[in-house]
Amino acid sequence: MKLRTPDIRFLIDPEVPSFFTEIELPSGKIIEFYGLHPRPPRFGQDTDERDAEILMIGRDVAHGEKPVVVTGDLNDVAWSDTTTLFQKISGLVDPRIGRGFFNTFHAKYPIFRFPVDHIFHSRLFRLVEMKRLPSIGSDHFPILAVLSYEPDRLNPEPSVADREDRKLARELIREGKR
Repeated sequence: MKLRTPDIRFLIDPEVPSFFTEIELPSGKIIEFYGLHPRPPRFGQDTDERDAEILMIGRDVAHGEKPVVVTGDLNDVAWSDTTTLFQKISGLVDPRIGRGFFNTFHAKYPIFRFPVDHIFHSRLFRLVEMKRLPSIGSDHFPILAVLSYEPDRLNPEPSVADREDRKLARELIREGKR
């Protein structure tokens, strides 16, 4: 696979980079890839910046026709309001649904593990395999996700954002940019 137009962007915080590129598959098809790692909220602080960064990407990829993969340590659990809203706004699929939590953090403390590392993809992909890999010394476990680009075999329709969801996303993005 070949990276085309790789780009580092600073969406909210000038010290927190995000990675964007197009990837050329062996078939010649181009997919969009977004790698995110928003700053985690600190104890006693709000989550505005993190939420805004996540939702900005959701808005940017919203129900487009292009094949898209968004992945990263989002510092947000899979069942949070922000992650749920991201899925509605983006129209992307969470391949964990129906397959387990895939708790990735904290690798060193089994009793305190949460799914904060995510992969979302457009309906044009089919999940072939997903598993949490053994510890590599980080405080996060790695995740392996194997996707197959199959545009003729669409995944089920993801949940869709309504007017209130879109309004809430705009407000949260605006708050995070302050």
